[in-house]
Amino acid sequence: QVQLVESGGGLVQPGGSLKLSCAASGVILNFNTMGWYRQAPGKQRDLVATITSSGGTRYADSVKGRFTISRDNAKNTVYLQMNSLNPEDTAVYVCDAHLITPPPKREDIRYWGQGTQVTVSS
Repeated sequence: QVQLVESGGGLVQPGGSLKLSCAASGVILNFNTMGWYRQAPGKQRDLVATITSSGGTRYADSVKGRFTISRDNAKNTVYLQMNSLNPEDTAVYVCDAHLITPPPKREDIRYWGQGTQVTVSS
């Protein structure tokens, strides 16, 4: 059974930094694209950042220049370094991972973590 487990969330003051981690456990798999979503109270879940297996990255405009996504393929772990945090970044952060099966099907199997709370407040 594959599980994605997030860690590193917590309470931080505006302008501070926080680093989130999401590690896969249960089986040994080489994921394709991995990413982070976030959902604030009463709001929809939005994409924060993604990173491909080769290291290509994409960011939401709201976090570009402040957040950095990275990964350790040997550990099937994805990270999110968050700098210059502001109250608008407060949300539950959830990681996800894609596993593309071999040809001919090339099915996109998606895994989700449980989420970790990030609160930015003075």
